[in-house]
Amino acid sequence: MSATPGFSPAARTIVFRAFSADNEWFSPYRTVHEFEALMQNMGKQMFVERIRQKGIIKPITPRTRIYPGDQIVVSGRRQFVIEEETWIGREIIEDKDLINFAIEKRPVVVNKKGAAYIPILKLLKEEYMHGVSISTIRRAGIEIPVLGGGKLEPGDCIELVGLRQDIDRAASHIGFSDPATEKSSMTLVGLGIALGGLIFGWLLATRIGSVPLSLTVSGGVLIAGLICGWLRAKRPTLGGIPDAAVWFMNNAGLNVFIAIVGISTGPSFVKGFQEVGWSLFIVGAVATSLPLILGLFIGKYIFRFNDALTLGCVAGARTTTAALGAVEETLESTVPAMGYTVTYAVGNTLLIIWGVVIVLLMS
Repeated sequence: MSATPGFSPAARTIVFRAFSADNEWFSPYRTVHEFEALMQNMGKQMFVERIRQKGIIKPITPRTRIYPGDQIVVSGRRQFVIEEETWIGREIIEDKDLINFAIEKRPVVVNKKGAAYIPILKLLKEEYMHGVSISTIRRAGIEIPVLGGGKLEPGDCIELVGLRQDIDRAASHIGFSDPATEKSSMTLVGLGIALGGLIFGWLLATRIGSVPLSLTVSGGVLIAGLICGWLRAKRPTLGGIPDAAVWFMNNAGLNVFIAIVGISTGPSFVKGFQEVGWSLFIVGAVATSLPLILGLFIGKYIFRFNDALTLGCVAGARTTTAALGAVEETLESTVPAMGYTVTYAVGNTLLIIWGVVIVLLMS
């Protein structure tokens, strides 16, 4: 579920619930390690977070003994805890002293060799993950299943839930904490724009005969943006722009771009329409629509892409962010963005290069 201002999900992925250890399995006593190992053998990651014995809340260690009638706080994925609630014993609903304690949700970006490229289920069994649950995993903004059997990749963003000391330990082995921030890394943005325009737009310019050939400043900035994005994926400590700032740049930038294109090309279009007539409009509509329609059929029947990915690829090939937004809004999913990014970059690059090629051919 995507976050909406003013709302939070009713079904929480990770829950903390208190129970009375009434099951005879706890007789004469069981250690915390035995309880958690039993859950692990059943394929359920659950942890004992707190325990109250004889009215006193005590610290937890793997060797802590759980006696019948002790009150314990158990954490884990919602479906696991609900399945075991009747087995453990009576649930304790109202007990602020036992249940009301601080837990932390912290996004951590994967960039350590010990965590990258290993199965997610294997990560959950690592010793440093004791007491820590994974709420969500996002890859390039797309949420992937935690228990789906997939592998982690560098740049994946994992939301860890647990006590602060446990999350600190786990985060040091997985990567680095990437907490939400209101500040953008304008240093990387500025360097990318300056170096991209300088290197790719000016220093790498050449000439074929009397015609200059270069990516232009805008093309250079685009290439620099791709490089900075790749660096951000490999070294997540670099850069960082809040989602709100990205949303503003996408929407404001798109609207300004459309306004500039309309203002600059409107007079020439009207003049051409007056001189050529309806044939200009019809040819333009066919030239614009035909590649997109062919792209849909090619993606579906030749490459056999998922329909959402195909729509994202076509929107990227047309370099139209508005189309991507419309597709995501209609499907209520961000999956099309996975197909949009590469085709958008390639489409923009080819747009710049082929503009120069057409000039050469015409001359």
